[in-house]
Amino acid sequence: MNKQRYVDISVGLFMLLGLLALLVMVMKVSGMADLISIKGYQVSADFTDIGGLKVRAPVTVAGVKIGEVTRIELQPGALNAKVTMKLRNDKRIPYEDSSARILTEGLLGSNYISIVPGFEDEESKDHPYLRSGDVIAKTQEAIILENLIGQLLFNIKK
Repeated sequence: MNKQRYVDISVGLFMLLGLLALLVMVMKVSGMADLISIKGYQVSADFTDIGGLKVRAPVTVAGVKIGEVTRIELQPGALNAKVTMKLRNDKRIPYEDSSARILTEGLLGSNYISIVPGFEDEESKDHPYLRSGDVIAKTQEAIILENLIGQLLFNIKK
């Protein structure tokens, strides 16, 4: 009888751990874990074409993830996309001459934003790093594979 009780408790604990793991996975996939994520600051950039960029896409510097895309909205006047990103507080990016570009993970992978830091100079001492609300002025839009193939086929026909 004592052995049966031990088996019942073990199975119950195993089921509880499984449900807890499932709950953590659901929170990560749904984005609910972002509500309790690390603190960060928001910056934005305007792109003429974002390709397949999506909310929650990674933002990297030198291949290291430092944040994610939090919002994408169409600017009515200029008809370009304003991308808002949340960057980690412990990662400071020089403000002057920094640029953002949209890249693709592999040939058919998803899009992400890569920030290329600028250089701090003497004139930007009062505002050396990106702060919350700053806009990255220099951007490079996504390279869309379908457009490249279309241009190649059009040039081959000539």
